[in-house]
Amino acid sequence: MGFLTSEVINLNRLIVDRQNTSIGGTVIFLGTVRERNSENIQLSQLCYEAYDTMAEEIFSDIETEARHKWEIEDITALHRIGTLNVGEVSVTIIVSSKHRKESFDCCKYIIDNVKTRVPIWKMEITNRGKKWLEGTLIPQTEK
Repeated sequence: MGFLTSEVINLNRLIVDRQNTSIGGTVIFLGTVRERNSENIQLSQLCYEAYDTMAEEIFSDIETEARHKWEIEDITALHRIGTLNVGEVSVTIIVSSKHRKESFDCCKYIIDNVKTRVPIWKMEITNRGKKWLEGTLIPQTEK
């Protein structure tokens, strides 16, 4: 399963798929499209775009880093791209481990790094028009 999806994120399916008797704690983070932006302007939709191949590669790096830091049984992360309505889930991070502390710490690490490192951009659509928000810059490669 890739990190990016244009499909609605089915949380129930993701939870059922991870039934495992070695798991003692599962932490779920859901990012949803809220009704008002940071300037308190009514949102109607958000549109997410990504540099697909780089986003998948950087997310893979983040997952590898997380697995080196904590003893994790399972990680699932999905970020929607495309146009989402208010109330829809835009990002889901699910982390399972033998103990809850590792799951909480790892989940926070993953979402914090996704927000700052993965090239995903969003446009707010309001009754005042459309506006691209600042996003993650594409890392420069050394030559």
